[in-house]
Amino acid sequence: MTSPVNRLRPRRSCLAVPGSNPRFLEKAQGLAADQVFLDLEDACAPLAKPEARHTIVKFLNEGDWTGKTRVVRVNDWTTHWTYRDVVTVVEGAGQNLDCIMLPKVQDAQQIVALDLLLTQIEKTMGFEVGKIGIEAQIENAQGLTNVNAIAQASQRVETIIFGPADFMASINMKSLVVGEQPPGYPADAYHHILMSILMAARANNLQAIDGPYLQIRNPEGYKAVAQRAAALGFDGKWVLHPDQVAAANEIFSPSQEDFDHAELILDAYDYYTSEAGGKKGSAMLGDEMIDEASRKMALVISGKGRAAGMQRTSKFEIPEA
Repeated sequence: MTSPVNRLRPRRSCLAVPGSNPRFLEKAQGLAADQVFLDLEDACAPLAKPEARHTIVKFLNEGDWTGKTRVVRVNDWTTHWTYRDVVTVVEGAGQNLDCIMLPKVQDAQQIVALDLLLTQIEKTMGFEVGKIGIEAQIENAQGLTNVNAIAQASQRVETIIFGPADFMASINMKSLVVGEQPPGYPADAYHHILMSILMAARANNLQAIDGPYLQIRNPEGYKAVAQRAAALGFDGKWVLHPDQVAAANEIFSPSQEDFDHAELILDAYDYYTSEAGGKKGSAMLGDEMIDEASRKMALVISGKGRAAGMQRTSKFEIPEA
């Protein structure tokens, strides 16, 4: 029996790399991004796409991607490139691939179609069926209105991703700076979009990922947009430049103080609900009352910290009788 696939991989930083650029593909292997996606869509010119498929296969098979989630973004189903992208990449490097990212997803059937194609390739090649995940990118109004069905369309789906540039264009948003607020609107113009994606993801135990920030020479702007998504509960954000990787990893990781506190809550709750601790449903941890709800909140912070490789710096001490 095969072990279950980890659909909740670390994705604090998701690095975009043009599939047609060997120099960038080489450099990406040495960066500290949690996920790297080799791009056959927007980052590849139409005439470069056929060769880029084979370049990606070569780098997936021969490169050192240790510690990284390996993803390929194919072209969307409205183009004539999609099936050949999937067949060439998965047949050629399926054993060294974690996920296929599908852009501009508009309805659940597009996910079902990709699932069926992946299953046929896996069976044909003798790969483990179901191992390769799907990342669904929401980039227009139709995709957002169908996001819940998209999230439920296949057990392969691992993440729902916000694609801000195409989305802004699709709804005629009055801004040319991707991810920034449009002038004239006093609130957060992206709140409904981000929360809709987040709710669909959480309702189906998936991850929610924020898309790119295109002003790569504006680190403060990147941090501000990333912090907005992290505050809502998103799991990570795209990075388009090596300089954005460290910021994403930091922003989507808990602080050391929060991680330590979460670990203390878990230890304390385990103790106080045990026979030795008095089988209590709630108890005091310093000046704070903790209960089952506290444990659930602490599990989220602890899980993110552990996934980021954090080490605790404090220890729960059993109180003296």
